[in-house]
Amino acid sequence: MRKLKLHWQILIAIVLAIAAGLASSPETMLGSVPVISIYDFAGTLFLRALQMLIVPLIMSSIISGVSGLGSGSDLGRLGLKTATYYIATSLTAIMLGLVAVNVVAPGIVDGQPAAEVLGLEASADDVMEQVEGRGAGDLAELFLRMVPTNIVGAAAHGEMLGLIFFSILFGYFINFVPAPLSTQISGLANGVFETMMRITMWVMRFTPLGVFGLVAEEVTRTGFDAFRPLLAFFLTALFSLLGHAVVTLPLLLWLVARVNPWRHYRAMSPAMLTAFSTASSSATLPLTMRCVEKNAGVSNRTTSFVLPLGATVNMDGTALYECVAAIFIAQAYGLDLGFVEQFTVVFAALVTSIGVAGIPAASLVAITIILTAIGLPIEAIGLILVTDRVLDMVRTSINVFSDSCGAVIIGTTEGETGILADSPGSPS
Repeated sequence: MRKLKLHWQILIAIVLAIAAGLASSPETMLGSVPVISIYDFAGTLFLRALQMLIVPLIMSSIISGVSGLGSGSDLGRLGLKTATYYIATSLTAIMLGLVAVNVVAPGIVDGQPAAEVLGLEASADDVMEQVEGRGAGDLAELFLRMVPTNIVGAAAHGEMLGLIFFSILFGYFINFVPAPLSTQISGLANGVFETMMRITMWVMRFTPLGVFGLVAEEVTRTGFDAFRPLLAFFLTALFSLLGHAVVTLPLLLWLVARVNPWRHYRAMSPAMLTAFSTASSSATLPLTMRCVEKNAGVSNRTTSFVLPLGATVNMDGTALYECVAAIFIAQAYGLDLGFVEQFTVVFAALVTSIGVAGIPAASLVAITIILTAIGLPIEAIGLILVTDRVLDMVRTSINVFSDSCGAVIIGTTEGETGILADSPGSPS
């Protein structure tokens, strides 16, 4: 009997979870146990299993990948291509969101700022006084996260930028250690990476159950009523995100990598569905790496460098969402932001998306930084909380898809063959 492919299993689990969530409420009981507690247990257990893999998988993959590049120009070339791709796609996503939110103007209702409708207390004049003269210079502190004072502490607290920076240095300097020590260290890193990938494949078998628990719990708690008051903002952000995923990124795949975007959608469907349900690009990283290598046919040399880095610093969807949210709040207060203020939003969205953690709702912290940078009241973030969870799920899927597109594009420019060919392009 032919086994149902993983992406279909996940999709079926999402549909069943929505039905189960709508059919139950937080008060529904199964015997003496609340049904929502059962959903929460299944989802939390799955997330914990994924999070357990993150630190050893990221460190071993980067160390083995970087050490394999050697001490010459390969690392610099690959790093430059990766950085160029991440910055270019993030800026493109931000500009797409900026254009959409200015055209649609979701913060304006019947020609008037939506402050009164939304219950905002501060006046436009008070807010404008705070906006004038504000900049984004204090955002430089985010880059300090790249150099952890304690690598063990960074691992314990999930400070991925620090771990990635250390792992790149460690992998690079392995090549300067005399043999046979360098060979032994590289072999250990490769062995740990292969072991972590096998553990990952075992955990992935339980993905449909974990996805069911996560989605069912969320639908049981909120239903769909929470989205109605902010429908214009929700749709503006949603269609901007989808535009980036179905227009911008596929065009890059077609024009730069010369591959069929549809094949890449199929190859990445298990990872994107998992990202949607977990709202965590870091938790999805193990499956993302498996899909890019096994389904898309990109080499381990490329994926082990590009994807762990992307899961932390490449947040196209998050950057787009931060920009739309900040401009929406400004519109709701009746502010007409000029070029300088909007440029500050763009710059802040780019920088904070790099520093944001790949976990659910982490972008809310980044949005508070942007609001502070342009002088908007932080309390206004409460406006977007009711729609944040669904948009978080969508933007995380797009973050993961953008990472995978980067791996494909960089792999093809590195001369790799067989990427998204018929044989590896079938998702499992």
